[in-house]
Amino acid sequence: MAMNTSSGSGGGGRGRRRGSRRAPMADINVTPFVDVMLVLLIIFMVTAPLLVTGVPVELPESRANALDQQDEPIEIAIDRDGVTFIDGTEVAPADLPARLDEIAAAETADKPRQIMLRGDTAISYGQMMRVMGELNRAGLNSVSLVTTGSSNDT
Repeated sequence: MAMNTSSGSGGGGRGRRRGSRRAPMADINVTPFVDVMLVLLIIFMVTAPLLVTGVPVELPESRANALDQQDEPIEIAIDRDGVTFIDGTEVAPADLPARLDEIAAAETADKPRQIMLRGDTAISYGQMMRVMGELNRAGLNSVSLVTTGSSNDT
């Protein structure tokens, strides 16, 4: 009778066969993935410094003519005292929005005017942001901040 307590004499054998089957593997083998990621990391670590720094090249002289540019960029400068200049002409802070609106009205949508913004190192961050805010308000969004090369290259 003790043998009949299971689902039959063949049931014990069937249960044993199920237990001997391989269960599906639930873990992912990440070793190949890690190997690929380490190789990519090394490639990026080696190439990133090459993309940032340039190679110093002494260029030869040429008698070729300079390329024609459609419009000269507009230069806006802020001197040590915080005075703003547009193309070398002093502009009062109250007149700056009107002058920038004139420049924005003269540009076309397909060829926006390039603005070169220079700021003295002695001016405050707020003075530079005031001019940049007025440029943005006028719709002049093609702005380049002009700097000089570092004097302590090591």
